[in-house]
Amino acid sequence: FDYFRLLKPRVMSLVVFSGLIGMAIAPGSIHFVTGFIAIISIALGAGAAGAINMWYESDIDALMQRTKNRPIPSGRVVREEALSLGIIVAGAAVIIMGLLVNIVSAILLLLTIAFYVFIYTMLLKRRTSQNIVIGGAAGSLPPVIGWSAVTGSIDFFPILIFTIIFFWTPPHFWALSLYNHLDYKKAGIPMLPVVAGLRKTVTYILIYAFLLLPISIMPWFFGYLGTLYLSTAILLGLIFLLRAVQVLKKINKDANTFEQAAKKLFNYSIFYLFILLLSVYFDSSLI
Repeated sequence: FDYFRLLKPRVMSLVVFSGLIGMAIAPGSIHFVTGFIAIISIALGAGAAGAINMWYESDIDALMQRTKNRPIPSGRVVREEALSLGIIVAGAAVIIMGLLVNIVSAILLLLTIAFYVFIYTMLLKRRTSQNIVIGGAAGSLPPVIGWSAVTGSIDFFPILIFTIIFFWTPPHFWALSLYNHLDYKKAGIPMLPVVAGLRKTVTYILIYAFLLLPISIMPWFFGYLGTLYLSTAILLGLIFLLRAVQVLKKINKDANTFEQAAKKLFNYSIFYLFILLLSVYFDSSLI
């Protein structure tokens, strides 16, 4: 079970879902077995990146309340074993994708793992408050991987989905960092609330939520999706903005009230992406 926890299953589930949506909306068809192999490869790739991330960050995980009970800092898994697991699983995922699906999706999967490990985890996270802004590209690629698993190519439609997730990622993680900012400060991680303060972080969340609204309707604007998606994107986007405003209003309240509002925003951000991607699938099946 501890080795499974190293793969960050909660993060993996959203990655797999977005990859599945990319596969479902792609033109053409894919054999069930091949599609299953592609999804498993995406899951393994995401899990491998998570395991290597836990290996590299085990020192700061031990300092933070939220992460101190993870397998490595709690002493249940040896640090080197996590690294070995991550490397082996990552290699297996890419090789399986390349041999049994296609080379384009395998290359994209390799780039995703490498970007998360080397660019986000090792280069950015401990150095800049913009870590998640740039690093979010890794988590935005699964729909493109899913699409390429079916088509063997990259198209503008999955790039639009990539863009939506890319702009969704910062406010999603900043909401998390709002109620964990003391943890990040203790560990010396320059997350935005630590560097810029709570109010400025909420302001940035509002800006990104505002930008996300027109960006999220681009698939409709370019004719890939219809009214069902458009109405869903607008409604979800407006609620996102409203939730962010509510957090801003609670910033001068007591710490517990503010943290509860931030947690609600974080939880809503997950709901937002899940429902938005679900509407992408249902609307694309109608066109």
